Amino acid sequence: MNRQYIFAILLGLVFTGCGGNPYLDASLDPAKFEGKDQAWFEENWGKPNGKSARFFGGETWMYSRIAGGGTHFPFFNFTPNQCQITLDFDKEGKLDDHDYTDC
Repeated sequence: MNRQYIFAILLGLVFTGCGGNPYLDASLDPAKFEGKDQAWFEENWGKPNGKSARFFGGETWMYSRIAGGGTHFPFFNFTPNQCQITLDFDKEGKLDDHDYTDC
């Protein structure tokens, strides 16, 4: 019975770690940012870390942010999670799509 209890705890921790970042999900709510233009993002989020042109017009902006992290054995050093946020703007400069990784 002791093994089953430990297995259940470990399984719960694995699923908790793979659940995503609810704070980032809320901050990138598409309905909240729908129709926002590039000037709004630059004013509220700052200048992007990178920009590139999209094939059919518009731009893609990339932001890098620190989104939490963890401490690791043996010295319990803090290792931050670097989050990459990608915003796709259409020809008129309005938010068209977004994505994020490593958050």
